[in-house]
Amino acid sequence: MYLLEEKIWFWLLLAIPLVILLYLGVVVWQRSAQKRFASQPLLKQLSPDRSYFKPTLKILILCIAIFFLVFGLVNLKMGTKLETVKREGVDVVFAIDVSKSMLAEDIAPNRIEKSKQLVTQIINNLGSDRIGIIAYAGSAYPQLPITTDYSSAKLFLSQMNTDMLSSQGTAIAEAIELAKTYYNDEEQTNRVLFIISDGEDHVGEASNLAEQANEEGIRIFTIGVGKPEGGPIPLKRNGVVQAYKKDQNGETVITRLDAQTLKDIAAEANGEYLDGSNTADVVETVQNLLNSMDKKEFEAKQFADFKDQFQWFLGVALLFLFLDIFLLDKKTGWLKKLNLFNEN
Repeated sequence: MYLLEEKIWFWLLLAIPLVILLYLGVVVWQRSAQKRFASQPLLKQLSPDRSYFKPTLKILILCIAIFFLVFGLVNLKMGTKLETVKREGVDVVFAIDVSKSMLAEDIAPNRIEKSKQLVTQIINNLGSDRIGIIAYAGSAYPQLPITTDYSSAKLFLSQMNTDMLSSQGTAIAEAIELAKTYYNDEEQTNRVLFIISDGEDHVGEASNLAEQANEEGIRIFTIGVGKPEGGPIPLKRNGVVQAYKKDQNGETVITRLDAQTLKDIAAEANGEYLDGSNTADVVETVQNLLNSMDKKEFEAKQFADFKDQFQWFLGVALLFLFLDIFLLDKKTGWLKKLNLFNEN
């Protein structure tokens, strides 16, 4: 486990391409200026010990030094002591629709990205709750089991896309069935499942399963992503729209938000339907909901002691800076004899 204490220093990495651009500009200017005074063969005779490779090597070394210096300033910390602590919270599972209809851009930037933004913001506002993630389309797939590691959850969340499941559809019923296996504490009564979807292409008896889930103590809340008027499904290549998905008759498919299906599922499981178009409202509603629920005590492992690692990065950075300072532009004698860089 690691922590990055001062992430703002990562902006200094922009100095690396800036240094390279300045160096290339200087090289172009030097060659232009030299051509006005002497030819290349004459320049080699006038300065036979000048190395054409060393300046590039010095810039490369300087960039490496900046890279390690930045990581030293960020102050990477490594966890060294793992201990078990008692926490109180609610078990929360997010079931996210990754079917192709979630590519529609009727809500910016598109439905799938909006869903990921919603879940990320909810996670950022959680206290000590445990979370799990499920991806589903024509079938359901466990993306992340119940955990208190929010960083891992956001990492898995960021990698979710509409290509991760080959079967298409919106198998909400399978997602609910899979979610039941996430709650392994029989005494836990505060179990919450959030289903994020456009509700379209719905298959299966989700309403009946939602009612059964509620009898097992699982409350289901649905979050609708999209708009009732809908939009086409873009087919992109390298981020550029090539066409739009068409049906068997060659007509452009228009996918629409089916809010009623999602409302019915939530109603059967003592939950509530939330409009996902406003991220702030959804996050606030979810936060108030979880805060109002009784918390269940559970044990969790976490790193309690972190040690600074900045000294190693600063040491390497200083080493490369000293190397850059003492590396001369003229040819190195023994390398000149080997002629590794064709400098003779």
